[in-house]
Amino acid sequence: MKKEVAIGIDIGGTNTVIGVVDREGNLIAEAHTPTLTNTDIKNYLDVLTAKINETVFELNGDVEVKGIGIGAPSSNYYTGEIVGASNLGWGDVIPFVKLLQEHYDYPAIVLTNDANSAAVGELMYGGAKSMDNFIMLTLGTGVGSGIVINGKLVLGHDGFAGELGHVITDVNGRECGCGRKGCLETYASATGICRTVSELIATTKIPSDLRKVPSGNFTSKMIYDAAVKGDELALEAFELTGKMLGRAIADFVAFSSPEAVFLFGGLAQAGDYIFKPTKKYMEENMCFLYSDKVKLLPSELDGAKIAVLGASAVVWKELEK
Repeated sequence: MKKEVAIGIDIGGTNTVIGVVDREGNLIAEAHTPTLTNTDIKNYLDVLTAKINETVFELNGDVEVKGIGIGAPSSNYYTGEIVGASNLGWGDVIPFVKLLQEHYDYPAIVLTNDANSAAVGELMYGGAKSMDNFIMLTLGTGVGSGIVINGKLVLGHDGFAGELGHVITDVNGRECGCGRKGCLETYASATGICRTVSELIATTKIPSDLRKVPSGNFTSKMIYDAAVKGDELALEAFELTGKMLGRAIADFVAFSSPEAVFLFGGLAQAGDYIFKPTKKYMEENMCFLYSDKVKLLPSELDGAKIAVLGASAVVWKELEK
């Protein structure tokens, strides 16, 4: 009997990852292909579908593909479109699902953003298996989010609900790529903590080896390594980042009363350096109704696999309907 599988696709700005995943979350096969940006979308689809076909073919007919789940930036689950993803350069509105359906007639072909797919992956395979209410925050180059309430992903009336990275935390704050000022992602992302270090160097006399690094050349990993060595400025940067993130999470808790908030992504890998201050400021700013009730947890999914696991998980959820 053939094993039922779903194909999970994670479309990044540089590379696309393809995974063949069974219902239990086992990654059976994996492949990579460049994301052909700033080109005709059909060129990219030709390369993508060829790689999908090659990957499935190598499994020697032992699997039955039930669907394809795609995680991509600026994606709309309802319409199956990628909308305004400037870093991909394919155009303003790309009917991605419709284009993929010209190549495949699987029972389910589903598109959603990468943070939503990560949340579904955590729900099916990770630390949220027994939870009906939680929030997933992805702390990468920006801040993404997936919100699950009563066991269902929150999508909103237009498919774009849950952009918590663009909640304003300081009305006079940093300029954001979305065109506004003070969005959470300008503070609580890998990019944000680098901006915090630059500001601390410019406005304080806190001693730090990071002062030797040319301006603009910081990385979050560099800041983490400095913090591990006890660097005062790096530690202060994590404290300020946790302060902004914790305050924001306290507000998020008020609208959905989650059992837990999961942190995932490069910045979350800093462990206690980000979790301790975030938890502290989260509780300090929490409405008394929710005090000491909400867990702050790291994702239990393998960081290298969560994107394709989450994208494939969306297929199984779709088929349940």
